[in-house]
Amino acid sequence: MGRKFFVGGNWKCNGTTENVKKIVSTLNAGELPSTDIVEVVVSPPFVFLTTVKSELRPEIQVAAQNCWVKKGGAFTGEVSAEMLANLGVPWVILGHSERRALLNESNEFVGDKVAYALSQGLKVIACVGETLEQREAGTTMKVVAEQTKAIADKISSWDNVVLAYEPVWAIGTGKVASPAQAQEVHAGLRKWFEENISAEVAATTRIIYGGSVSGSNCKELAGQPDVDGFLVGGASLKPEFIDIIKAAEVK
Repeated sequence: MGRKFFVGGNWKCNGTTENVKKIVSTLNAGELPSTDIVEVVVSPPFVFLTTVKSELRPEIQVAAQNCWVKKGGAFTGEVSAEMLANLGVPWVILGHSERRALLNESNEFVGDKVAYALSQGLKVIACVGETLEQREAGTTMKVVAEQTKAIADKISSWDNVVLAYEPVWAIGTGKVASPAQAQEVHAGLRKWFEENISAEVAATTRIIYGGSVSGSNCKELAGQPDVDGFLVGGASLKPEFIDIIKAAEVK
């Protein structure tokens, strides 16, 4: 059994009641490949999670964009993994570069978050990626390997983790890693899994690409052997998200 293509839509901090309804109705009306070809997850802001979950067609799952690093309690403004599980939210995005950069989430903190979310029965989209300075310095693989190792050090199974490679310089900038650049890093991460975890984890873990994915570049990216899907930002708020999901058919 090959790795099932995975497409996530990260809505980030966007949306009103009205336009969330529009996005949901577009997704509900869209012609999508069957669930044995592609797994689709959308990630609205916390305040819209339950609405989207209840109104969206059942074959599209929902994800939270973050959760707290341990059990809930006196942590004003945070949302715990237990709460998400209680709401029946199956997925959570952790370690997104915007949180690493703006909120100073360290590799170790992200590793702890991933481990705790998994312990509460959530599945995790774990994000890694280098900045432009790091790419220009030639340290891309070192950076993403360290980020991945910080997660690997805290978890015992990768069964419920999708790894998202998102070069920071390509997020929301319109700059896209070329298919060759994406493939090179994805292959490097798979090799890291093989050398540091196991051949089985290397073969089965889905590594998806994020960073200015659009309807126009998704097919070429999807054709790369080690690109198992996408984590889509801005384009997931638009009808072209349907075209990006259909790129799964390239595989």
